[in-house]
Amino acid sequence: MSKESYLTWWLGGLAIFAVSLMIHSPLAIEAVPGGILDHQAASNAARVNTIQSAWDEAGLMGQARMAMLSDLLFILVYSFGALNGGRYFRAKSHAGLVALGWIALLSATVFLITDFTETLLQVYQAVRFEGSDTLAFIASSMGPVKVASFLISFGVLIVALLWERASKRATS
Repeated sequence: MSKESYLTWWLGGLAIFAVSLMIHSPLAIEAVPGGILDHQAASNAARVNTIQSAWDEAGLMGQARMAMLSDLLFILVYSFGALNGGRYFRAKSHAGLVALGWIALLSATVFLITDFTETLLQVYQAVRFEGSDTLAFIASSMGPVKVASFLISFGVLIVALLWERASKRATS
């Protein structure tokens, strides 16, 4: 994959994330101050049901489902870009860029698996309008790993881009 192609997907994923945040913003209401983050962190059915009932009473349950679907789109597009960014840098001749490529590839894979799992379980509970202790626990357990793997993939790709740019300047 070319640099331009992976950057298009990766940056496109980040743009979808920005739009998704706007879709999420109305979900932060008095009864659910953390909005979608509260739903993601809900580790039992009772909490999921409380959050979903608050959104439903506020007329926001459709918005919540749409926000979760926008998350799925973000996860897929960003991950595709980050995975291919990792592949792009892994194919370079400089050992440092190869190492960064592997780190990006692995962290993007972990992000894709954990965030997709979390969000699919959220969507399932939202569509059924019924929390599940098991699904809520699994979804909430994904949070710390997904955040760390996202930050690593994002940061490593920035560092790799800067390193590649500096290397090109040094040789010209």
